[in-house]
Amino acid sequence: MVLLTTPIGEYDKRVVLLTKERGKVAAFARGARRPNSPLAGATEPFSFGSFSLYEGRTSYTLISASISNYFAELRMDVEGAFYGFYFMDIANYYAREANDETELLKLLYQTLRALVKKSIPDKLIRYIYELKAITINGEGPDVFHCVICRRETTGSFFSPLKGGLVCDGCRPQGADCLPLDPSTLYTMQYIETSSIEKLYTFTVSEKVLGELEMIMKRYMEIYVDRHFKSLDILEQMIRA
Repeated sequence: MVLLTTPIGEYDKRVVLLTKERGKVAAFARGARRPNSPLAGATEPFSFGSFSLYEGRTSYTLISASISNYFAELRMDVEGAFYGFYFMDIANYYAREANDETELLKLLYQTLRALVKKSIPDKLIRYIYELKAITINGEGPDVFHCVICRRETTGSFFSPLKGGLVCDGCRPQGADCLPLDPSTLYTMQYIETSSIEKLYTFTVSEKVLGELEMIMKRYMEIYVDRHFKSLDILEQMIRA
């Protein structure tokens, strides 16, 4: 999938691809900015398909592409598009070169499909994606044990700083603890453990959505050391 496109010179583009086999790959697309170029549409963000690359000594060159989904619906939905840009920014942040990124690519693809389908709220899609992406990266919170005493618990509190649940007995040791409804806890457990194909098949109450918002906002602030302009624009649009 094309994560990022940058114009180079008068007619070329530099694209960042998220691939299964080689993780994040940057490649030059010669002539892709020419209107009649077969690579013009294939090098736009959200384009998903098969890409043929030539590996040179210091860089890749994009030779051809067969696109199976352009996600054209997002190009006509400004708010949906910026949700998509934010999700691609997160994928770009986590993906590594020469790494197996099958799960991250699958997550991004299914998330964009959920945005287009509109069967659950966009905000819920965002929190599901954030939590699953950070879990795939190995930094997901512990939602089964108290992070202080390490006992298995259904915990009433969540500590972003400590990275997970805090039981009632350890609550005094968690200065930043946020209240956690049992339904919110179950939702987080489901997101972390379910297959990607089953992620966008449920909805939640406003209370649970609000708790997810507080938890994920704080958790991302702590564990993601990157500021995303796409998120700034998205939040401005939502507030407007």
